[in-house]
Amino acid sequence: MIDISSIPNVPPALIYLAGAALIPLLGKGKGRKIYLIVLAALGLISVALIKPQTTWGFTVLPGFELTFLHADSLSLIMGYIFALIGGAAILYSVNIVKESGEFVCGLLYLGSALGVVFAGDFFTLYIFWEIMAFSSLGLIWYSRTERATNAGMRYILFHLFGGCALLGGILIHYMNTGSVLVASININEAGILGYLLMLIGIGVNVAFIPLHTWLPDSYPKATIAGAVFLSVYTTKTGVYVLARTFPGVEAVAYIGGAMCLYGVVFALMQNDVRKLLSYHIVSQVGYMVAGIGIGTYIGINGGIAHVFNHILYKALLFMCMGAVIYATGRNNLTELGGLAKKMPVTMITCVIAALSISGVMGFNGYISKSMVIQAAELDGMHILALALIMGSVGTFLSFLKLTYFTFFKRNDEIKAKEAPLPMLIAMSVTAFLCVAIGVYPKLLYGILPYEVVHFHPYALGHTIGTLELLIMTAFMFFIMKIVLTPHERITYDIDHLYRKAGRGFIWFCEQPLVTVANFIDKGLLRIADSFVWFSRNPTAASRIMVAMVGAVVMRPFNPAYMRYERDLEELKKVYPGEVPRVAIGTGVLLALVFFTLYLIIYLTHGLLWL
Repeated sequence: MIDISSIPNVPPALIYLAGAALIPLLGKGKGRKIYLIVLAALGLISVALIKPQTTWGFTVLPGFELTFLHADSLSLIMGYIFALIGGAAILYSVNIVKESGEFVCGLLYLGSALGVVFAGDFFTLYIFWEIMAFSSLGLIWYSRTERATNAGMRYILFHLFGGCALLGGILIHYMNTGSVLVASININEAGILGYLLMLIGIGVNVAFIPLHTWLPDSYPKATIAGAVFLSVYTTKTGVYVLARTFPGVEAVAYIGGAMCLYGVVFALMQNDVRKLLSYHIVSQVGYMVAGIGIGTYIGINGGIAHVFNHILYKALLFMCMGAVIYATGRNNLTELGGLAKKMPVTMITCVIAALSISGVMGFNGYISKSMVIQAAELDGMHILALALIMGSVGTFLSFLKLTYFTFFKRNDEIKAKEAPLPMLIAMSVTAFLCVAIGVYPKLLYGILPYEVVHFHPYALGHTIGTLELLIMTAFMFFIMKIVLTPHERITYDIDHLYRKAGRGFIWFCEQPLVTVANFIDKGLLRIADSFVWFSRNPTAASRIMVAMVGAVVMRPFNPAYMRYERDLEELKKVYPGEVPRVAIGTGVLLALVFFTLYLIIYLTHGLLWL
């Protein structure tokens, strides 16, 4: 019998990256489905077998090593949830994804996210960071619509900017400290510029306000399966790297509070179901960022616990809405309704996910949200705690709206049937985990970075307070249902300003700059024409020029200028005329005069430079 604990650890990223390379060889039949499910299982097993403090790398230069596997409690919990939900997303996709290239992009995306999580040095992290950006782009472009193409371009421009900022910060940090290990960044050691560049580079992936607009712009336009993958990896790898590099930075905590409220406000205004979910990624990541910014043990535990829980319920929400779009071909709340009886499994799992993200007792979101809010209160950050509580109210309103207008609003015209079995299995397993962690949170406590002490989410006072808040919010929804009714409208985010600035820049390039360039071009052409004109008969041209100057100079002082004008007119009529031959002696004399002048200029000005 093989002792699997004795199998040497291999970086999980390599399993998925190598597995992606074989996808195009498998065709589109059952063989590909079986291969994908086996690959997902192997990836999950490889992560499960990694022991804490395991390291795997190789030396590329003397004294310089790339570390592809560095395992501790923080990287392992991220690895577990990434591999787990990656397997669910693959199972969800096997029946609805037709093109092998989309699976290749999904596996590269999953593998590179795991590469970031287990990277032990910043250069390895950066390599996988960029693979993650470009592979995820394919999940948007495989929609093959003009809107997806344009959104993908904006998406990759944002991530190229973020990648350049991150690389600049890494290089400055390395030059100042001589270290490339992934660790907390000290502003005094890294320098202000390196510190800010790294924070901005990570902030793009985390979706800091105002660097977030790529997310609600691109995720709703991705493929059905691609959106499930996208909802998991980019922002959460950003949160992980933020936890490694900027824990305990108070400004980061308040950025998280701003994200929480901002995302909720914009989510409430959306009609497109996946755009609503995308804005809630911004909001929910705000809880994670706040916990990391607080920086205490309970704060970081809360932030990472929320990463774990959020990945479960957010992936489930994207699965459910993907199933709705797959079954109906509709993605706007104004077009949906009446699906509760037609798609009962999808409805039940979506309600579970909605209760989880809203922080209802008995579901996983309640555990991690409570932990982050308690961390803010214990640290004396009461304004932040209030912002996070208000975010919870807005979240519950949003998902009452989503579930009601998707499943329970009357719509006799809509036709649909339940999603394919692999989709239902993936959704049901994920929903079960949301409930299991909510009911028995010790399943999660055991894998958090720090030991959980003095935290009791089901303490009577806290539970009653949360229940009162939820009841008031539900009552508010039914009172304000007319106001919250979805409408066909355009909501402008900060990217509207970016686009206006971009159009202004393009206008500046096309109008003023082009005008100046044309003016210079015409001027140079006139000068060139003048040289050509002069070269046709230099002697006659010189006489014409002398006559022109004489006419201009003499006009104010002497009537004799008329003679110059008459000569000028006569010369112009016969120009260029016959070019006179210059005698050899005259030519030699002119050459000697030219070289004499050149020698004088060289001796007087050239020597001054020596």
